[in-house]
Amino acid sequence: MNAAEVTKLMSELKVAVKPRHRRLKNPGGSEGRLINLSKTVTALLKYERIEVHYSRGDEARGYAERLISDAIRYGDQHKPTMEMADFWLRDKSVIHKLFKVLCPRFENYKGSATRMFMAPRSYNLDNKDVLKKYKLLSVLELNGNPYPPVLPDRSQKNRRLIHNVLLNEARKEFYLQKQKSESDKDVNEEIVTKHPVENINETETK
Repeated sequence: MNAAEVTKLMSELKVAVKPRHRRLKNPGGSEGRLINLSKTVTALLKYERIEVHYSRGDEARGYAERLISDAIRYGDQHKPTMEMADFWLRDKSVIHKLFKVLCPRFENYKGSATRMFMAPRSYNLDNKDVLKKYKLLSVLELNGNPYPPVLPDRSQKNRRLIHNVLLNEARKEFYLQKQKSESDKDVNEEIVTKHPVENINETETK
């Protein structure tokens, strides 16, 4: 069997998957580890965006990519694929979503089905022990989800965004106040220039 035939045995993933498992804390041992990973995969396909510990999300992402890839390749009439979907998806209603919603979405998709971002940290400066043991959180999502984008769109300036609208109005108000103060200053200087004697007499009288 040559290399070309070997690649046909398994669909190619469009995301890098580490060959080793992550170090995850699971009191239930190997079985508890799989249960927690299946919960993460189920939540990802159900809600399409989740916040999860980075190591757990990174490993669950590979299983989700494989599940979606095999579902697209073999369909819902393939017994091994259905068994794998039944194993990983604890909420059985998500199986229907996998084949009827997600497969059509990613069937002709060029990139990976998932994306992962590092979530910002929220430090507790009062407790140094908590700060040292702070877990790295990440945002794991499916492409094409209905939520607002995690990263801002920098390709084009959107003047209708609320912060841009507020900044524009603040800028206008600043320039109006600046022009008004300059005009008042010019008027005062003009009055002093036209009536210098009167101003001096008034000063002496006082």
